[in-house]
Amino acid sequence: MKDEKQTGLGSGFDIPDPAELPSLKEQVSPEEWQLRCDLAATYRLCALHGWTDLVFTHISARLPDEDGEERFLINPYGVMFDEMTASCLVKIDLEGNLCQETPYFINPAGFTIHSAIHSARQDAGCVIHVHTPYGVAVSVQKEGLRRYTQFSMIVNNDLAYHDYEGIALELDERERIVKDMGDKSLLMLRNHGTLTVGENCALAFLRMYFLENACKTQVFAQAAGTANLHEEPQEMADTVQAQSAAAFRAGSGDNLIWPGLMRKLKRSNPGHDR
Repeated sequence: MKDEKQTGLGSGFDIPDPAELPSLKEQVSPEEWQLRCDLAATYRLCALHGWTDLVFTHISARLPDEDGEERFLINPYGVMFDEMTASCLVKIDLEGNLCQETPYFINPAGFTIHSAIHSARQDAGCVIHVHTPYGVAVSVQKEGLRRYTQFSMIVNNDLAYHDYEGIALELDERERIVKDMGDKSLLMLRNHGTLTVGENCALAFLRMYFLENACKTQVFAQAAGTANLHEEPQEMADTVQAQSAAAFRAGSGDNLIWPGLMRKLKRSNPGHDR
């Protein structure tokens, strides 16, 4: 533990700098390493877009099963999104138990929502949950996301809602989250935040990009008053969803955006693949 006079902190936690960890690249399978790199990149991309709440939200990814048991990656508690690395991510089971040697710990309560969706949805390769001001602002509105913009109509028909039950600490809430989400790929957690799933990190990120921009533009539009806002009918949302559906299929939108996003990270915040 560092000297308290140097850190200005009381005793309790010793959270290593992820940049100083030895690489796990040669200690895990190539598939696990690639997933670690993709998830660490997703954390940094969320930071780059301002979708963070210090260390108090999570992104998770499904790993290949080990000895028939499900395994997932999640962030170590106390590491900022913009400094996340492939080697500092923590491998856990469906109950949030550690499945690797690590100098870090996790917030088990933070995996409550994620474990619910991963356990129920085999297509949930990645789950992104954020607490952005715009997403939360729309989550408190009785009518939720409105069909004001193309952003919103792209996600409108794939969006479900879950009522607020307090901080997600109670495991029995998982059943209600799964029931409310159904087969949708986006979830508005009332009074709380937003969530997206994807077969891979790129698709979950792409969905969050559109959902976040739908919420942001709605709040901007409402700032001038709602009397003159034009909302498209449901039929138009159906049309837009059909027109945009291909972007969210594996091998399409993910391949379009991910290489460019990796180049952007390399320029602006390199090091996620350590």
